[in-house]
Amino acid sequence: MASLPSRPLGAGGPSISSIGLGCMSMSWAYYLGTRDDAESVRTIERALEAGVTHLDTAVMYGPEHNETLVGRALRGGRDGVVVASKAGLIVEDPVERRIRRDGRPETLRRLCDDSLRRLGVEAIDLYYLHRVDPEVPLEESWGALAELVLAGKVRRLGLSEVSLDELERARAIHPVAALQSELSLWTRGPLEDGTLAWCGREGTAFVAFGVLGRGFLTGAIGPDTTFRKDDFRATNPRFQRDAMVANRRLVDAIAAVGARHGATPAQVCIAWILARGEHVVAIPGTRQRAYLEEDLGAAGLVLDAADLAELDALPPAVGARYR
Repeated sequence: MASLPSRPLGAGGPSISSIGLGCMSMSWAYYLGTRDDAESVRTIERALEAGVTHLDTAVMYGPEHNETLVGRALRGGRDGVVVASKAGLIVEDPVERRIRRDGRPETLRRLCDDSLRRLGVEAIDLYYLHRVDPEVPLEESWGALAELVLAGKVRRLGLSEVSLDELERARAIHPVAALQSELSLWTRGPLEDGTLAWCGREGTAFVAFGVLGRGFLTGAIGPDTTFRKDDFRATNPRFQRDAMVANRRLVDAIAAVGARHGATPAQVCIAWILARGEHVVAIPGTRQRAYLEEDLGAAGLVLDAADLAELDALPPAVGARYR
């Protein structure tokens, strides 16, 4: 496996591995009834051994379970590892996935203190506003997070799934170290709305999640796949049978590119993300070491201009991103 190249976490920020580890699926969205904490911890530990220096979690994943899990895995040491977490989403029912936004300053302060305790750290390296609360001005939420930086509880701030206008408004108050948004070969919003380019111009890291299309783009999921009721994909429009039949053409095209390089579809998906710019990092998620090793293998895959043109020309996905 090739060594992991490093990329900056925002202007003047530390270097982080270009491929990080998204920890969400260890606690949330896909396997609520079949968690395997021991394997998840081993996966995190293996990621650190392999040179991953960027772990991504959030208070809502579980909820709270994921931060505790990451904290447990880090007890053996975390030198040089950037831990990112998020606040601003409150889970009311984990099985039904009822979630509300809460960006009130008092909520963000409380959630930060709780996250510090669960993670077992003195300061969170990167703290995101998980979503903007429409009932609370962004300036109030972001200002409260900036106060956490001044208090030494947080080192850098990020935003998740925001618009260009919201990026500009936040930047006027405090630097935006990172923007985390979904980006993949079937979700290209940040390429189209200008936020990816904004990050490149302004020295902000773009952290791509969902890079494997929630597993579909790897080819491991087909039209006859069934999902548990507590799996996010069971009701997701892109994972209904007709949509999966139509979207199979994306998987076939990705696999064809991979075959030319002796690479898997997952590795092609990650390499395509990393080719978007030196300010872009990917956080594919997994709870299994075998998939981790496969994902990290993308560091050694260089797509040429013809590969990128072929992938860029793929049609849009069938089905909405969310229900």
